[in-house]
Amino acid sequence: MSTLDPASPPTGELPFFVYGTLLPGEPNHDLFLRGRTSGERAAVLHRALLYDGPGYPYAIDGHGRVHGTLLIAAPGVYEELLGLLDHLEEYLGPGHPRNLYERVVREIELPGEEGAGKGQPEEGTPEEGAPGAGTVRAWVYLAAAAVTRSLRTGGSVIDGGRWVTRRPPGGPRTP
Repeated sequence: MSTLDPASPPTGELPFFVYGTLLPGEPNHDLFLRGRTSGERAAVLHRALLYDGPGYPYAIDGHGRVHGTLLIAAPGVYEELLGLLDHLEEYLGPGHPRNLYERVVREIELPGEEGAGKGQPEEGTPEEGAPGAGTVRAWVYLAAAAVTRSLRTGGSVIDGGRWVTRRPPGGPRTP
């Protein structure tokens, strides 16, 4: 894949920030993203918390950060990819009562070149407030309102904002 250029998406085609089963090496990456992205780069969502879910995580607005990957859709597949991700994330439209996630636009930090393109920042990646490669606006799937209320009252925050599947190495890949 090419190096991610935040200026490359055509007008109206925002990149996507992913932080769970769509990360490189996770089960849904190959199923939904293979051949549909032209760039992937380590990125950070600030002012958010990551919660453990039933085999996948939820991000919500909060005082923390979530580590993930910024994706650029390959030419000609943006609408297809958007539809696939909306379906996967059970997003039916803004504020729909049956949404599992809401698709929202957020500012995403692109750390310096260390860890770029690997999905997860490497040790030594710039910390919050450190100089990086700037920020871009991207689509992010945050937990819907009802899910967020439940997480705030009884959910388990993932320290450090980095999600990895809880499966053993070489074990079965489940969604």
